[in-house]
Amino acid sequence: MRPRHPGRGTNSINLRLYNERSLLQRLRRAGEASKADLARWAELTNTAVGSIVQSLEESRLIEPAGRRQEGQRGQPAGLYRINPEGAFGIGVRVDRASIETVLLDLGGKILAREAHGLPLPHPDEALLLVRKGVGRMLDVLDGAQRRRLMGVGLAQPYDLGSWLRELDLKADFRIWNGVDFGTMLSQAVQQPVFKENDGNAAAIAELFFGVGREESDFLYVFIGAALGAGAVVGGESLRGSTGNAADLGLVPVPPSALASAPPSQRRWDILLSRASLNSLTRHLRHHGVMVRNHDDLESCIEAGRPEVREWLDDCVDALVPSLRAALAVLDLPAVVIDCDIDSGLIDELIRRVDAGLRQIAPEARQTPRLVRGSFRANAGAVGAASLPMFFSFSPRADVLRGQPTAAFSHTAKETLHA
Repeated sequence: MRPRHPGRGTNSINLRLYNERSLLQRLRRAGEASKADLARWAELTNTAVGSIVQSLEESRLIEPAGRRQEGQRGQPAGLYRINPEGAFGIGVRVDRASIETVLLDLGGKILAREAHGLPLPHPDEALLLVRKGVGRMLDVLDGAQRRRLMGVGLAQPYDLGSWLRELDLKADFRIWNGVDFGTMLSQAVQQPVFKENDGNAAAIAELFFGVGREESDFLYVFIGAALGAGAVVGGESLRGSTGNAADLGLVPVPPSALASAPPSQRRWDILLSRASLNSLTRHLRHHGVMVRNHDDLESCIEAGRPEVREWLDDCVDALVPSLRAALAVLDLPAVVIDCDIDSGLIDELIRRVDAGLRQIAPEARQTPRLVRGSFRANAGAVGAASLPMFFSFSPRADVLRGQPTAAFSHTAKETLHA
């Protein structure tokens, strides 16, 4: 097969690896497929696909799925599917208010999970918690399964010590700004660590295990304590020079008109000060509502409190033009919206954002499809656990160039290349 993208390398080993990963991607999207299906989709010869399928089956990344029984003449075609036990990933999500650890299989199923809801402690204390959590995830796997562990993914907001005013945070997390927690973690658990900011990681989870089965190009938006975002272009995660591409939370917006908003003497604020669960919590507390956790937030939403509607008006008023600006640059056909909580909030956000985008749609530009995210509160942790498998098995352009991903921690590179 001729590479269809100019500039991609033609080294036969890299091309073979890329084709293997492309077929894995096709199987993830289709669920089941025959060799003939795969050859047609990938534009490869039957002989080439047969060799790749044999290799993937021997590696236990795929498995037989019976035979196609309908619409066939002659011998029914053999079908294949992803083997969930073909690989595993452990994910660690670290943010300002919680630490989560999950174990994920290649089919996207969460096999084990633990969470600590607490203000982010000193990095050394956090490392102790995470190391124990990773150990408990490893205990779930038997010896053969451990040998199929692809590593540990780390998802965390970059610049953890920043935007304390905008997020209404009293604790000082600035010590985290100078910490390479990925390297610390890799040394502590003796596993390769793949790290990304939490928005990119959650977008990768959607690409690998969620809406990416149907969509190859989308903007991802996650409303949590802050606002996380990522972009997927041509089936690849868009990282940027610092890993902060599509960081929608930092888009300049006018300051909030809500009485609960933090005072600002500046003409512009940033989106996460208005479109985040911290800003919703702040607004409810400003009006005397007791909010201690996500359950309390969901109770307020279910009760239809006027403060929730006020916050929604303010959130959407800032979010809609920010999305329009991002889409004008990225030219993506879909926006995936997810949230740490629901109780109808996600559907209401999608409804309001869709109406707002249509209202300000410029001439000759369509309104993108708005799609619900797949993972809600688990998005960050599943995103983290997806990273080892995504970077090991996805058909990214740097595979053809023979380049390791920039998302590895330094220690992970040394481990993988040893």
